[in-house]
Amino acid sequence: MKPAILVTNDDGIHSEGLEALAAALAEVGEVTVVAPDRERSAVSHALTLHRPLRINKLRAGWYAVEGTPTDCVYLATRSLLKARPALVASGINKGSNLGDDIHYSGTVSAAFEGTVLGIPSIAVSMIGRGPYHWETAATFAARLCQRVLDEKLPGDTLLNVNVPNVPPAEITGVAITKMGKRHYGDAVIENVDPRGRKYYWIGGTELDAEDIPGSDCNAVLEKKISLTPLHLDLTNFAAMDRLAGWKLS
Repeated sequence: MKPAILVTNDDGIHSEGLEALAAALAEVGEVTVVAPDRERSAVSHALTLHRPLRINKLRAGWYAVEGTPTDCVYLATRSLLKARPALVASGINKGSNLGDDIHYSGTVSAAFEGTVLGIPSIAVSMIGRGPYHWETAATFAARLCQRVLDEKLPGDTLLNVNVPNVPPAEITGVAITKMGKRHYGDAVIENVDPRGRKYYWIGGTELDAEDIPGSDCNAVLEKKISLTPLHLDLTNFAAMDRLAGWKLS
């Protein structure tokens, strides 16, 4: 019997990247898609607590949720699916999730939620803007998911994958990386609507990334697929002794 795989994203149920990922993983396991009914980019690890959520079945094995990517994983694993999935795969995201992006990313947060629940999880994103070479990311994701199922992952660890937007033949390799650092332009645009009221648009343009050897940002510039293991425990252990010296009690 094929292992059960839960597929989700933050670009919404109608995203081409979601279709490509689900199709590729159908060769690896029994795929069920549970994804937001609309785009939910940059919602991070938000869980909907103050309103009811509805699930709409679109076709066999495909469900749209009126909520966030985290809601999708939570509802799928605790209510919708008959059995606990062997793996959670989130993506394929339109655009990268490099460096500090992971703190905002709904794509990565869906994989975080799977990991919180003790399920091996990966997040997959494509660099840049379309048109996208979905087959590049989808083919690698299928190969990676098979290895995750065979080899397992370290405890409390998920994999964040960023794939250059090039044909498969132009990929120069796979790099195991650490989080990089990206710089952005002005993050808030202020304007006035036709009624004279101010409004604000959040989201600056990316300027560049720091040159950090071994980082995800450096890897994709070299047309390598970046594979970053992320850990649930965010504790800065190196800072604990220093804080203990503050004599707060």
